[in-house]
Amino acid sequence: MVETGTIQKISLHSFHLDETFDLFIYIPANYTPFNKYNTLIASDGKDYFQLGGISHIADELIEDYEIENLIIVGIPYKNAQDRKRKYIPTGDQHEAYLNFLAHELVPFIDKEFSTAGTAASRGLIGDSMAATVSLLAALKYPNIFGKVILQSPYVDDSVLKIVEETPTRDSLIIYHTVGKQEDEAVTFYKDIKDFLTPNRKLHQLLVSKNYRHMIYEELEGNHTWKTWKPELRKALSNTFGI
Repeated sequence: MVETGTIQKISLHSFHLDETFDLFIYIPANYTPFNKYNTLIASDGKDYFQLGGISHIADELIEDYEIENLIIVGIPYKNAQDRKRKYIPTGDQHEAYLNFLAHELVPFIDKEFSTAGTAASRGLIGDSMAATVSLLAALKYPNIFGKVILQSPYVDDSVLKIVEETPTRDSLIIYHTVGKQEDEAVTFYKDIKDFLTPNRKLHQLLVSKNYRHMIYEELEGNHTWKTWKPELRKALSNTFGI
């Protein structure tokens, strides 16, 4: 029987956003302050725990020695508008959210738990717009975030412009997937959008900028957790594998 980690709910106030977040924090069953742990931060965090079952997947991978010891931090969103304000470059709270991730959340987690405390041990994960903010945070703060898992990121001209203008982060590990049927994706906002073509553009841009530690795959599926959840095991194994 797989040993089950615990999920703690901890409140953290952000001065950058003037907002209190109720975080979901997965602590593996083998946790001890005498060891150092990797950290994975998930925007759309409540969805990753409730719809993605990420804690159960981590339990199994850690017990089977397929990934390194890992703490997972889930950041919930309030509503659809809140995601737009924080996750994409045109959002009025986007820069404040990036600052929250790097300068408030990371120091808090490093203080509260026994973490390795290096960029190489710290990653970001997200789906759709949450993947977008994960990528942009990793590009902006290469000395803080060294890994990023992108599940069907929202990509527009403003995102591509930032990627184009940001110096290549040589050591960044990128795991990037999108569904083959996402050329007609029904979004969180109930509109129809082509995610596949912009994701292909993003991938080609990253290739042209000589990102070397990168996995890109087009999956069978659309813009839903039915596609993202089964991919989590592979994403964690490739990003935090032993």
